[in-house]
Amino acid sequence: MADVKPMGNPAVVGLAGFGLTTMLLQFHNLGWMGTGTIFCTAMFVGGLMQFIAGFQEFKCGNNFGYSAFCTYGGFWMALGSIWFLADAVPDTWKHLGITTNDIGFFLVGFTLYTIIMWIGSMRVHMAMFLTFTTLLLGFIGLDLVFLAGMKAQLLKITAIDLIVCASLAWYMMAAAIYGQLFGRPILPVGKPLVN
Repeated sequence: MADVKPMGNPAVVGLAGFGLTTMLLQFHNLGWMGTGTIFCTAMFVGGLMQFIAGFQEFKCGNNFGYSAFCTYGGFWMALGSIWFLADAVPDTWKHLGITTNDIGFFLVGFTLYTIIMWIGSMRVHMAMFLTFTTLLLGFIGLDLVFLAGMKAQLLKITAIDLIVCASLAWYMMAAAIYGQLFGRPILPVGKPLVN
């Protein structure tokens, strides 16, 4: 029987892309940077990198990773396209009929998806559950910012929550990389909440 070469863990690419793009968007939400750099990051790091990771998770037979990375990769590409249309072509939002309310319902769709993944994360490990908990809270905060006009009250708190979410994604990425490099778990990720 031929030796089977171990495959890399696609999650390290997906978590890197998700974490970086989420972090940069929160820097924008805190008023530290504009959207130009985030548009490019959303398309290639948040979008393309997560698609690559998702399709590799498919090959590994991991439906959770496959769905999460492909769906959130699509989220970043869609959001990047919305920014491009808003910033690069004046009055495009008006011509396309895109309103703040529309963006709010776009986010609600991803909030509902995140609820499904949040429940699934309970079977993975504590770090995954915490990542999806902060992501779900972040989407709910953004829903309220766009649909209830609560930007002044919630945007900063939501941005901080999502910085924690991005950091947790990087933590899981580092745990997977270091675990392979050192041949043993270095960063604990905890046990699943549900067996």
